Amino acid sequence: MSQLKTENTTWVQAAIAALNADANRSADTHLHVFPLPSQWGIDLYLKDESVHPTGSLKHRLARSLILYGLINGQIDEYTTLVEASSGSTAVSEAYFARMLGLPFIAVVPKATSREKIELIEFYGGRCHLVDGPSEVYDAARKLAADTKGYYLDQFTFAERATDWRGNNNIAESVFAQMSSEPHPIPSWIVVSAGTGGTSATFGRYVRYRCHDTKVAVADPENSAFYHGWKTGDREYCTGKGSRIEGIGRPVVEPSFVPGVIDEMLQVPDAGSLAAMQLLRERTRYWAGGSTGTNLYAAFQIIAGMLERGEKGSVVTLICDTGERYANTYYNPQWVSEQGLDLEPHRQRLNHFLDTGQWVASD
Repeated sequence: MSQLKTENTTWVQAAIAALNADANRSADTHLHVFPLPSQWGIDLYLKDESVHPTGSLKHRLARSLILYGLINGQIDEYTTLVEASSGSTAVSEAYFARMLGLPFIAVVPKATSREKIELIEFYGGRCHLVDGPSEVYDAARKLAADTKGYYLDQFTFAERATDWRGNNNIAESVFAQMSSEPHPIPSWIVVSAGTGGTSATFGRYVRYRCHDTKVAVADPENSAFYHGWKTGDREYCTGKGSRIEGIGRPVVEPSFVPGVIDEMLQVPDAGSLAAMQLLRERTRYWAGGSTGTNLYAAFQIIAGMLERGEKGSVVTLICDTGERYANTYYNPQWVSEQGLDLEPHRQRLNHFLDTGQWVASD
């Protein structure tokens, strides 16, 4: 073996060891209980992914994507890493790139929150801004080609970079933490989709383990996933991006796996923000808009269970921290400028928690 080949193999092995050490020293994320009336016989749990070192669910994905590139021989000690992102994945990838001493460029829409851009730069990454979410793909591919780097491509590789059978993935973690609960096998897992990787992991895991758990995906406005799931049309395009950062896409991404999803719900953006605020008021957990999307959909799932006389448990996710959206989702002026009226949704959510009944919108 040549000296150059030996040196590269040694570096890759050290890089893999560093990523595994990060996973090993990070305690598993918490599983919180959301307060519901005890007489309902239904328990709602929130898997808090905001406590990862980089503050979001995407910490797991970023580690997996970089490991995937390493073991496939696409990344060495001289590789520039490039990603197309709406923010959180790039934050986590910048963290790992700095850990490995690699340059990192994030291609993000100009509408990405300033807080996320500053975090990417804090971890040593560089941001390349484009006008809209549909432009991130080509720009990322071009940058990777120009720098002779590696395009991490979360929207293609998210569903395959994670071992869905186990190996400490998020699904295995949830079921282990649920083992001592009154209803240890959840009736429903409720997640939202950005790449589709998380819903694919949960959907494949519950089938592999033969659990009687159903997977529901909550989809925000202007996302193509719901239509793609309902009709089977993978070419559908909305032509615009989601206001709920991190989830929803204008196209049906390659990593979205419709066949492992049992139900999808469309969630209005105003409903997502109303649910996000309700979570803050009732639990003090400070989360972002995608968490509100999850919670809004989880309440609808629970209302359906109550209507059918079912008991059991439901698990959803806290995706990231609210501090990333202090100037947007938590800013009344920004909400008003977006033309969003949260009050009808706040009334709907409070009515559900008081009565167990979900009042459909007009």
